[in-house]
Order: sequence, then C-alpha cells, then structure tokens
Amino acid sequence: MKLRNYKPEDSQIICSWVKDEKTLFQWSADRIGKFPLNGNELNENYATRKIGLEFFPLTAIEENGNTIGHLFIRIPDINNKSVVRFGFVIVSPEIRGKGYGKAMLELAIGYAKKELNATKITLGVFENNPNARHCYESIGFIPISKKTINILNTDWPCTEMEMRL
Repeated sequence: MKLRNYKPEDSQIICSWVKDEKTLFQWSADRIGKFPLNGNELNENYATRKIGLEFFPLTAIEENGNTIGHLFIRIPDINNKSVVRFGFVIVSPEIRGKGYGKAMLELAIGYAKKELNATKITLGVFENNPNARHCYESIGFIPISKKTINILNTDWPCTEMEMRL
C-alpha cells in the first residue's frame, strides 16, 4: 500500500463505500450531510479548500493501483502548522478489519511528520464507531476530551483524540 495525492476521479470510488446514512455521518460528521451520495461529494467538498497549502487529501492504493482507502490531513490553525488533523478516514468495506486502516494511518502519520513537520495529530471519532476508535488507539492516539454533535436530530458523543510525534 502507498499514499498518493487525491485525484478527482477518486471521489466516485470512495463515495461508493458509503452504503447508509449512519456510515456517512460516522465518516464525515456533518460536512457532507446528504444521503444517498451521487459520487461527486468529495470533489464538491474539497473545491473550496486550499489543497497543498493547509489541506492535503490522500488516497491509499494497492500495488496494482486499486483504490482502497482515503483520508485528509489539514492544518486547522495556519499560525501553528505543527498541529495537523486527520479527517474523512475510510477504507473500502471489503477490506475492513484486516489491518488496512491501521497501515494507511501509519503512512499518513509518516507523511504528517516528514512532509508537514507535524508534532501533534488530532482527530475525532464518534462513540458509535468503536472499530475506528480501536484502530486509532492501536497506533497510539489517546483520548483527550469529549464533545457532542447533533447528527440526524440525535446527540452523538464524539471523542477527541491526539497523538504526539
């Protein structure tokens, strides 16, 4: 597996992995907000971002070129570029639970450290997504706080996590 820069044609593949509303909101919180997906939502969402300056969408591919995962890294505070945030972390449903998510995150941590000179990474995970939380904890993220986000007219508890590099 390797990470490469996100390409617009990745949107269709990645959006196809989101099969239901719960998965959509676990993956993107309230950032996309509509289901079903038409396949262009990532391109629409990323069109307003400063790609390459403070926003770095990445796609995980196998050696044969098949797309198997995706995430973005963003710099939330341009005045403190040493802290980055991971978001929209997802792997193909066919390979979940087999270590690919962990491997993709480890590559992204290396990217954040080497390419962006990050010293801390943050992310949020909903409590109704214990598999994702377990994955994050298995590579060294630790919980630091909790908050609640209203999703689908329901309060979803969210754990904020961080990793110091």
